[in-house]
Amino acid sequence: MSAKLDAGALPGTAAHAEQAEHGFLAHVQQHLPRNARAFLVHGMLGMTGFRLVTAPTFVPAYIYLLSGSKLVVGCVLSAQYAGMALSSIWGATQIEHRQRVMPLIYLVGWMVRLQILGLALSAFLLSGFPALAAAAAFLLLFGLFNGVQNVTFNYLTSKIIPLARRGALTARRNFLGGLTAAAVAWLGGELLVGRNVFGNGYATTFLCAFILTSLGISALTRMREPALHDVHAPSGFGKRLRELPALLRQDPDYVRFFLARALVALSMMAVPFYAIYVGTHIPLSGATLGYLSLAYLMAQTTSNLAWGWLADRRGYRVVFLASIGLWAAATAALLLCEARWAFLLVFCGLGAGFGGYFLASDNFALEFGRRKDRPMLLAVSDTATYSMMALGPVLGGLLAQRAGLPAVFLLAITVLGAAFMLARRVRDPRRRGQPPGGDGGLPRAA
Repeated sequence: MSAKLDAGALPGTAAHAEQAEHGFLAHVQQHLPRNARAFLVHGMLGMTGFRLVTAPTFVPAYIYLLSGSKLVVGCVLSAQYAGMALSSIWGATQIEHRQRVMPLIYLVGWMVRLQILGLALSAFLLSGFPALAAAAAFLLLFGLFNGVQNVTFNYLTSKIIPLARRGALTARRNFLGGLTAAAVAWLGGELLVGRNVFGNGYATTFLCAFILTSLGISALTRMREPALHDVHAPSGFGKRLRELPALLRQDPDYVRFFLARALVALSMMAVPFYAIYVGTHIPLSGATLGYLSLAYLMAQTTSNLAWGWLADRRGYRVVFLASIGLWAAATAALLLCEARWAFLLVFCGLGAGFGGYFLASDNFALEFGRRKDRPMLLAVSDTATYSMMALGPVLGGLLAQRAGLPAVFLLAITVLGAAFMLARRVRDPRRRGQPPGGDGGLPRAA
């Protein structure tokens, strides 16, 4: 124990590593209340804005309004996820050698938000095909920067929030962000889109998303990030790609997890068409979009408290499985709906399922592997996920054009079933032991 306090410990020795780890843990515990508050405020504001862009209502409806084509809706949204897939692994190589990642989070975070601003301004200033082309371009850039941002922010989360507190804090963050998002989404549909505020309700909604996300990233200035001592030496992008197969062979459970996550992402081929399918049964007015968004986001929000409680007690594997099952059941129920109240109820189920999956998939990924390998493991999982999310809307759009929307939903249900069966074969990292540094270096009771 004296090595932890020995200021003369030589770099590269076990005593020095132990001393550095002790300092890291002390920093995490000292600044946890401050970091937790910033984490919550960032979620309440930043996630609100992002959900307005990523919810299966406003952007798909806007693209469909411009194009009149389900296939174009799928292709444009595919551009966003293709960008995220292309940049995730590159993003990991930019952070895995850094002792601190906050400067990169600010830089990339603001670039993400500028794309939302571009989407809003293009909707105000352009119409027809130019507006459609601009939306596709800004969504592609949004995805490219967001792929790096997601890897970096999730890695930061694993550093500053102990595992034993992560489920509850993430759930509370999602709850606060979801409440705000639900209220803003309802206002966006009922007032902004419904009344065509400032001449373009969709553009005004996207502008609100930019403002909220900008306020959210500003809250991160309150965070105090600890410096890491066990990081990778800087290396080239090509070298790290060549090292990936060996890294993945070390953990077959992780491979099964990210493949299951990728299958769930492929099932998202149906997501852009939820609201469009509703429009084939009832008028898809601004008010209807607002109520559907409210149902989806409120269910996603309130269920997070239950998902977080379950995750802290039973682990993220249980939440991952339960949310996939609920998502599949709600998608099947969508095919049986005729009235608006029934669609609202189903959107609650879809939102709750997605909320559980969203909470579990990111946090479950943080429990695999050594801490120094975590950026690359996160990036591999994100790349597989976003690749499928890029393929899904195009596949869904083609299928919708040729066979109809029910065929899209049936295929999505089948893929979710396959993901569920594969996820059942994943052993929970909490119950199988971890390599050194495997729990983010943080004791479970922290």
